[in-house]
Amino acid sequence: MEQHIYEWLNLLIRWIHMIVGIAWIGASFYFNWLENRLNRAAPQEPGIAGNLWAVHGGGFYHLKKFEVAPDKLPANLHWFKWEAYTTWLSGMALLIVVYYLNSQAFMLDPGKSGLDSTLAIGFGVTSICLAWLVYDLLCKSPLKRLPLVLGLVIVALLALMAWQLDAAISSRAAYIHVGAAIGTIMVANVFFVIMPGQRELVNALEEGRQPDPEPGKNALLRSRHNNYFTLPVLFIMISNHFPSTYGHGEAWLVLLAVSLISVAVRHYFNIRHLHKAAIWVLPAAFAAMVGVMIYTAPKEFSNTRHVHVSDQDVSILVRQRCLSCHASQPTQPGFATAPAGIMLEDIEQIRLHARRIMTSAVITHTMPLGNLTGMTEQERAMLGVWLDGVIKEQEQ
Repeated sequence: MEQHIYEWLNLLIRWIHMIVGIAWIGASFYFNWLENRLNRAAPQEPGIAGNLWAVHGGGFYHLKKFEVAPDKLPANLHWFKWEAYTTWLSGMALLIVVYYLNSQAFMLDPGKSGLDSTLAIGFGVTSICLAWLVYDLLCKSPLKRLPLVLGLVIVALLALMAWQLDAAISSRAAYIHVGAAIGTIMVANVFFVIMPGQRELVNALEEGRQPDPEPGKNALLRSRHNNYFTLPVLFIMISNHFPSTYGHGEAWLVLLAVSLISVAVRHYFNIRHLHKAAIWVLPAAFAAMVGVMIYTAPKEFSNTRHVHVSDQDVSILVRQRCLSCHASQPTQPGFATAPAGIMLEDIEQIRLHARRIMTSAVITHTMPLGNLTGMTEQERAMLGVWLDGVIKEQEQ
């Protein structure tokens, strides 16, 4: 019953995180699109910077953007903030439930630093906090007047963080902690900078004074950063389902490459209305992604061992190393059902999933999770010999 409750808790938090994340990032995408699509041509109504007519859901909409603000604020003014806050809160709850409560399986990698669960969790949390503190100091430094240079320094900061995390904890956990750090930066930008900047504008209007321009400038800078962070965060959110990314020997470099490609694509959508020639960004990004795909391609298993591995040998190996998770009733804490519904309780089930086992256990070494069951290199090689034969039979 405890594992059943844990699984449902995982599902509900993940569902909430996805829903509010869609609301937050969707709002960001929409307002960025709206800003780029406003009709700014003269004539405009007095005080209006641009307008847009739209049709959706069987109705017409007429949106207007003020040059500064209306003469009188409306009684009901919507603030886009809770979408960000609930996304972060649910994301941190998910991090705790999935990674920290099952740190042995998801946080540790015996082949790396040798950290125990407490130190690994402490290292992850510290990294998230430091990422925000250093980022915030950078944005308050003179570099804020050099946005391109500042952006490059931020990329270097996150690359360094990814490299350090990947050297200390499991690559899968490293990816998620980089994502958590970026998400923390984004929501902290909203809470500490963007919302105060908007409140200063509203307060100035209500008090009939000229608003201080500095909070607005700072808010614009942070908002621009949040805009470019969105696609890398979305990639990290789904990356844990794809071991070809975090299972690579240089997982942090793969993360950096895909994130930079994502930023380039986001930049294209930001500037496409200004520069027609920006279309070259998309084919360049596609070519770069193909390059990453080639770089991460697993090496074909070379069966040079002239040994016979029987079905019984494999059944015993899988029973010892894999069955604690991949069974109808898993015994591994944190699993109420077999991960991805893959059960390996008999030789036919093992044959059925031969390709996936080859990728995860032999080529990328991402399974068993955290190598909790202690699968040796010799056992992986033996399993690879048998799986190679099964796969060739299936191809015939």
